[in-house]
Amino acid sequence: MTPPIVNVDVAEEAFASNRCFDRHFGLDAAKVLPGEYYVTIEDRALATVLGSCVTACIRDVDSGIGGINHFMLPQCADDARLAVSASGRYGAFAMELLINELAKLGARRGRIKAKVFGGGNVLPGMTVSNVSERNASFVLEFLKLEGIEVIAQDLLDDVPRKVYVFPRTGRVLVKRLAICQNQTIFERERTYRNVLNSDRIAGQVEMFS
Repeated sequence: MTPPIVNVDVAEEAFASNRCFDRHFGLDAAKVLPGEYYVTIEDRALATVLGSCVTACIRDVDSGIGGINHFMLPQCADDARLAVSASGRYGAFAMELLINELAKLGARRGRIKAKVFGGGNVLPGMTVSNVSERNASFVLEFLKLEGIEVIAQDLLDDVPRKVYVFPRTGRVLVKRLAICQNQTIFERERTYRNVLNSDRIAGQVEMFS
């Protein structure tokens, strides 16, 4: 049966283009910024730094095909019902995009597992709309509904995190960072939040089954 095409209004997602060689791990690496994702079949390190955003690290446990995304739900609008609907569509798009790209590399739905991180309450002015809590709740609920097991998580609290993911082996390293040393994180997430709230584009996503 042909998977359904779901129309959504979303901010544009991008395949991470920031590549380098990580001397510490001795591997090619990709740095994933807010609004980006990366999938690979190769033995490489995927790195991201999270404030209130979340990342889902999804991997085919048999083949080692894996990847990560880095996303935030749009901020609540005045109409709570519309806000929930728009946020859910955007979050679903970000997650389905990652899963679909993994499928293109050969990942099988019945073999994928997830690890999720982020959702730190670290940005001034974000507590009113509960962005961190909504991000964390959304990613867990999405994975539950999709039947994808979450085998590790480090969510919420009031600290940013640096995450290294090694899809080939499934290893994940998480370092909690001092808030005062990470103004760059705040600026990136403020910019990303503004894009989500003011510059959405029309898009489609084919649901992976």
